[in-house]
Amino acid sequence: MVSPGPRQDASKRYSRAHRGNRASAASAVVLPLSGCDLPAPDLPSGVAWSEHERAMWAELWESPQATQWSDAFVPLVATYVRVVYSNLTGRATAGLTQEARHISEALGLSPAGLRTLGWTLETVDADMGEVYEADVSDISERYARLTA
Repeated sequence: MVSPGPRQDASKRYSRAHRGNRASAASAVVLPLSGCDLPAPDLPSGVAWSEHERAMWAELWESPQATQWSDAFVPLVATYVRVVYSNLTGRATAGLTQEARHISEALGLSPAGLRTLGWTLETVDADMGEVYEADVSDISERYARLTA
């Protein structure tokens, strides 16, 4: 017979009673689809940046996620640009590819990263062209909206 595991005890800090109490979708930070309208910081000096890397840098700092980044993110975004560019030009190792994935999650550039950081993107009603906050907590409502 399989044991059901330890009991849930809310008085204990690491009890299973506290699992699953993550931030709800209602408390998620909604990122604007229009992106960040602040000027992009300067690329770090000391490195010869290619035109493609400069374009990627500007594009990242215009993204919706950039609205949540401070100047402290400059080194991380620069590292991400370098690693991704290495991947795209075929000069990356498996370790660099994995690093790109981790950095993209830390910056909120992947679905997993958005979820971990508690961010969500604005959504657009394609029929009406209206922007609204996504509420996907009720799957039957979402299914009805998609099949309507």
